[in-house]
Amino acid sequence: LHECDVNRFEPHQLSPEYVLARDCQNFVEVYDILHPLQPSGDPRPIRTSPFHARQREKGAFFLEANGWERPQWYEANAGLVEGRNIPTPNDWAAQFWSPIVGAEAQATRETVAMYDMSALKRLEVSGPGAADFLERLTTGKVAKSVGSVTYTLFLDHDGGIRSDVTVARLGRDLFQIGANGNVDLDWLTRHLPADGTVQVRDITAGTCCIGLWGPLARKVLQPLTDADFSGDGLKYFRARRAYVGSVPVTAMRLSYVGELGWELYTTADQGQKLWDTLWAAVRPLGGIVAGRGAFNSLRLEKGYRSFGTDMTYEHDPYEAGIGFAVRLDKGDFIGREALERRKETVRRRLACLTIDDPQSVVMGKEPVYDGDRPVGYVTSAAYGYTVGKGIAYAWL
Repeated sequence: LHECDVNRFEPHQLSPEYVLARDCQNFVEVYDILHPLQPSGDPRPIRTSPFHARQREKGAFFLEANGWERPQWYEANAGLVEGRNIPTPNDWAAQFWSPIVGAEAQATRETVAMYDMSALKRLEVSGPGAADFLERLTTGKVAKSVGSVTYTLFLDHDGGIRSDVTVARLGRDLFQIGANGNVDLDWLTRHLPADGTVQVRDITAGTCCIGLWGPLARKVLQPLTDADFSGDGLKYFRARRAYVGSVPVTAMRLSYVGELGWELYTTADQGQKLWDTLWAAVRPLGGIVAGRGAFNSLRLEKGYRSFGTDMTYEHDPYEAGIGFAVRLDKGDFIGREALERRKETVRRRLACLTIDDPQSVVMGKEPVYDGDRPVGYVTSAAYGYTVGKGIAYAWL
């Protein structure tokens, strides 16, 4: 039922023009078998990041999500494919795919890559009651020192996962949330205290983000700033404000691909300048810009979950393998009582499966069998270009 939540819609998706176009498309496709990566039709493009012009220059192949144009790979990286072991998947999986995806994934682990993370929903929570408000809504301890970043969960009253988010404390009464979409904005808004001590604001459109990740990431970033980005200067899951060249950024040491690096946020008007500044430092080190195809492969290799795909309202943290994000000793929070009951009755698990045949790439939602008996279904899947196996996460 997660896919039917009416609170998921972005404002542009409520326009009469958009609704009519999608209704007509749904009528035509009503009996079609749709590829999991197949983008929506017109109207496109609707939402573009400040990096869009630079991405087109590098031959980005765009797919769409929530109206955002997101590069899946870059034709400028075609030369990276030569000499690499990148198997071609079956015909179905090879749609909306290129061997460049594999090259970008491998190059990220070898050197350094820039990823456009602007489509990530960003929410600002502020006010004198913000810390207590977020403590009540999250499973983790978020009211920590300024500069802390916490991976935590929103739970429903029945203990099911409403979302997984990162909460960065940027000031005493100021937090930034890396959210999963409008459903999170709705969840926060409906729980706001009536006394006006907390405000929630969607800052996505006015900001942008580059993920700078790879073993050479520090060699790129440190010469561009006076701030200390050493391992001790900015530890894992910490945030700070700094200048990268002339661009003011909020840097968070997080990595969804499992390599050294940072999420670098700035205002939308300075996004292209941030891109150009980083690219001028990335290129001499043999680094690249990389797309969503590589990103998804890398995050599956590391076992990182994706809300809405790997887990939804139906699942609890212990089933999904993210019980580490729950602090039952922190005091009361929404869903705590139900979660304590569910913890003792786990009957299913989100498991990592690997596939030896490189052509047998699954895409998500396929059934999983033990012999002739169906035992679960695939959530998200991709080929792991570092481990050399197909990866499928599945509920069993």
